[in-house]
Amino acid sequence: MTINPDLQGRSYPAAEVYDVGREKIREFARAVKATHPAHFDVEAAKALGHSDLVAPPTFAIIVAQRADAQLIEDPDSGIDFSRVVHADQRFTHHRPIIAGDQLRAELHVDGVRAMGGGAMITTRSEITTVDGERVSTTTSSILVRGEGQ
Repeated sequence: MTINPDLQGRSYPAAEVYDVGREKIREFARAVKATHPAHFDVEAAKALGHSDLVAPPTFAIIVAQRADAQLIEDPDSGIDFSRVVHADQRFTHHRPIIAGDQLRAELHVDGVRAMGGGAMITTRSEITTVDGERVSTTTSSILVRGEGQ
């Protein structure tokens, strides 16, 4: 199956809410070897002016990948996940992610470019709180390898 070129310009609405918990932040920080005390100690985060623990900047990927799943699972996309190679990831933070946040991500397909038998797909996830406050924008590029590649 080939990648549907009509994906470009498509949006997938914000789905389930992601509740940011203290232990999720601590676990993620340990996994990525982020050592700042504000990721582990509430008082250290409060000393910096935050209301609770602060997530490492790349924590936004957890929320963004939930949004990406809508595209991958869309039968109209033509994407075979076993053929996907992650090519690029960028983050633009509008404010830190804090324990207690309730986040949603709306996914936008910004580009679909044929490459040989495959395609490069660029997506953008707009992460907001449930109240609509902008938190992060993530941009991702995936290469979907064609048959025989």
